[in-house]
Amino acid sequence: MTSQTQTKDFQTLLARYAELLVRTGVNLPEGGKVLINAPVEAAELARLVAREAYRTGAADVRVNYNDQHLALALYEDGTDAAVEYLPSWLSEESLHLVDDGYAFISIIGGDPSLLAGVNPQRVATRSKLQAGATRKVSEAIGSFQVNWTVAAMSTPAWAARVYPDLPETEAVSRLWADIFKVTRADTPDPVAAWEAHLAQLKRLTDLLTGKQYAAVHFRSELGTDLTVGLAENHIWQGGGGAAKNGVYGVPNLPTDEVFTAPHRERVDGVAVASKALSARGQLITGIRVRFENGVAVEVSADTGEDTLKALIGTDNGAARLGEVALVPASAPVAQTGTLFLNTLFDENAASHIALGRCYPTNVQGGEDEQTLSAAGGNDSLIHVDWMIGTPETDVDGLTATGQREALMRGGEWVI
Repeated sequence: MTSQTQTKDFQTLLARYAELLVRTGVNLPEGGKVLINAPVEAAELARLVAREAYRTGAADVRVNYNDQHLALALYEDGTDAAVEYLPSWLSEESLHLVDDGYAFISIIGGDPSLLAGVNPQRVATRSKLQAGATRKVSEAIGSFQVNWTVAAMSTPAWAARVYPDLPETEAVSRLWADIFKVTRADTPDPVAAWEAHLAQLKRLTDLLTGKQYAAVHFRSELGTDLTVGLAENHIWQGGGGAAKNGVYGVPNLPTDEVFTAPHRERVDGVAVASKALSARGQLITGIRVRFENGVAVEVSADTGEDTLKALIGTDNGAARLGEVALVPASAPVAQTGTLFLNTLFDENAASHIALGRCYPTNVQGGEDEQTLSAAGGNDSLIHVDWMIGTPETDVDGLTATGQREALMRGGEWVI
């Protein structure tokens, strides 16, 4: 295949990918408005997304570009006062966009360990300030007040971490091929392929919600032996859903998980990570956490332990769970055999749990804070997913009377 043909094929796939973000991710209606958040390297993709949005009849398209290295400059050369300063108006623009009905498309692709040499306490301080300042925006988006989706692009920095043994150009191409594959952008009709996939996930979520299990139990060869009690009147979600504006969208591309809210006081046992976690610009490996009555009482990691403990120490809810998710070992991301060092991808290769805030949409009536809390939902400034599933993991649903029903065996669905 000639270089010219390769370029043409890539442009075709990239255009399909852009179409997928607009028509499946946020499902932008005619007259809709959208904000694209993207790294500076994503200009070409952002332009294609903008063109696709305008083709659907968009009234307005905005783009915010970000640069990871500006954060690195702050942590390495900024004063403590600079690290601890955030303007009061930081979240106002985003809140206005939410109120005005803008959909949000976030494109990610940062270096997962760019901040590895930075003092983790400075990162923790800044992260907590940012989480507090943007809490209202996060809650509005997380509760689907508007449509939103998160997707990725291949950047040299990220590709080099995923494929360190390949030359830069080859690594970037390989990572793009992975992205196109797991998002189904490499199929002749990605939008139709997603419709079929979403229908399958809906069958699973409807079945699990109807069961109303009291808990799910995980057991893996790595040492995970964890019982996750579920919130009262919980709802399983997966794939996509309708925002409060009535428009159906898909928040994560890719997505192969079905997930719900744990009960914040009913998690017991040991969880051992099956994959590395990239958080706050650093890699955390070998995570092992013991839970007792919902609280992480013993925490360790082979690397990045200080960062993990800083995350869990963010606030009272950070040491409890806000999500439990089931993912088959045969999911497309898992089939690549690649550790992406990016939660959007790695969480769709393995069953996982998340420290911190739960999604109010995972509980009936959960938009009401008192209802959510009474059902056992957790609150926190953070929401950090980490993977515990393996191709050998067994998962059971536990009924209110203590009966066990097999959900997964050897990492695969049996229901």
